[in-house]
Amino acid sequence: MSEFGRAVVRPDLRLSRVVRLAFLRRLLRLLWRHVIACSSCSVAAASFTAADGDHPLRYNRLRDDEEEALPVAAVTDAARPLSPPLRSTATDEGFDDLVSLKVCLLGDGRIGKTSFMVKYVGEEEENRGLHMNGLNLMDKVFLVRGVRIAFSIWDVGGDGRFSNHIPLACKDAAAILIMFDLTNRSTLSSTTNWYRRARIWNKTGIPILVGTKFDDFVQLPLDMQWTIVTEARVYARVMKATLFFSSTTHNINVNKIFKFITAKLFNLPWSIERNLKVGEPIIDF
Repeated sequence: MSEFGRAVVRPDLRLSRVVRLAFLRRLLRLLWRHVIACSSCSVAAASFTAADGDHPLRYNRLRDDEEEALPVAAVTDAARPLSPPLRSTATDEGFDDLVSLKVCLLGDGRIGKTSFMVKYVGEEEENRGLHMNGLNLMDKVFLVRGVRIAFSIWDVGGDGRFSNHIPLACKDAAAILIMFDLTNRSTLSSTTNWYRRARIWNKTGIPILVGTKFDDFVQLPLDMQWTIVTEARVYARVMKATLFFSSTTHNINVNKIFKFITAKLFNLPWSIERNLKVGEPIIDF
């Protein structure tokens, strides 16, 4: 059994033998596409560059019907280089190339992390995901310029009892989403602690600060909205993170966050406009 497998079934998870074996079987099926083969991402990276090297390919949006009504602009900041978690995998079925991107979700309990993940992956993938006490794993696979990209999303429970999952979830993550409830300022204050704990295990993943429940947030008085926006921007600057306000109810900025991660990792000439207007979903970087 691999080191990863031993970590998953280690005794401190306190699962019965039967549950641990069932969990391991489902986990292996879930990660089969992007764990068992080569660790090079050169094929996938080459697929995003024009043959003559002079005309980089544009980012291919996922689905028009999922696009939020927010503007897209030219790149305004430097994209990050490819990070170690990216892997190109060849399967026995047609030798398709698959690049796996691990994304970790951290934050207090009851702020909407799981709803955020389910909104992105869809109900069908939710049913195929792995669910255990304090940890949810779900995948979403999509195509960009003929290359299959798989987001492996790890959602860690916000209760302190589940802190033992943080190392496993954060290790090798390409992006770390630190999340908070826009209607609960105490959850914003907690983000610094979540960020520090994540950085112990992962110092290179793209940090993104995500405010949830924007649809409830806009019902608050304007002065309170202004205060929270100001504070959230300060926290994001301290973390050197991009700030997004989101809503799963109205699908605001959910898909856009993952598109942003993909564009940053693959050095694609795609970005979003800054939006600092109070009363609108904030995007700040």
